[in-house]
Amino acid sequence: MGLNGAMTDARGLVVIVEDERAIAELQRLYLAEAGFGVHVERDGIAGLAAIRRLRPVAIVLDVGLPGLDGIEICRSLRESGDWTPIIFVTARDDEVDRILGIELGADDYLTKPFSPRELVARMKALLRRQNGPESPAILTVGAVSIDLERRRVVVGETTVSLTSTEFDLLAKLASAPGRVFTREELLSSVWGQADYASGRTVDVHVAQVRAKLGPQSPIRTSRGVGYAAVDDLT
Repeated sequence: MGLNGAMTDARGLVVIVEDERAIAELQRLYLAEAGFGVHVERDGIAGLAAIRRLRPVAIVLDVGLPGLDGIEICRSLRESGDWTPIIFVTARDDEVDRILGIELGADDYLTKPFSPRELVARMKALLRRQNGPESPAILTVGAVSIDLERRRVVVGETTVSLTSTEFDLLAKLASAPGRVFTREELLSSVWGQADYASGRTVDVHVAQVRAKLGPQSPIRTSRGVGYAAVDDLT
């Protein structure tokens, strides 16, 4: 695959925006071997244009990019209503960067150096969650309706846009109304492994979901334990 060409395959197209040639090539090789089509760009402006033109199933986005950084690319996509799943990659293990990325709508986060096999595993898990169950199902908790097949959330008569991870978090809580899930349980079931992220990651995502759902959010905090979705909002 050339830099400006895109391979397509059964799992769908992934756009990688990474300015370090060796890292981009390693990511491309492992994702292609796993069955993904891959398109690579090495600066932010070209990367954003490629994402909008190619409409990939997912994006691997370096934070530090020439032209336009990853944070600004994510912000631009989310503000335009594009909720394509994003895995952020950064050379800095900085909690501020991580939380900012989550608040802007990133779905996952990897800190360099990381194994390309881990990237592939995260990508597969993210897209499995996004595809949802094979059988249609709708969860209702309070005023919130969650269509697991269409991955659609409605509050009253208003459709609410959530990132893939935000949707999975809300669906997990709504799967057992009234039950308190610990942060560790949520990290394990939603993110796929409990040891790569902190409880703060869960807290930030919960805050984002609550803000989007508004006053009718069914999510309640159990201090010192975790979170629950409740039917009774009184």
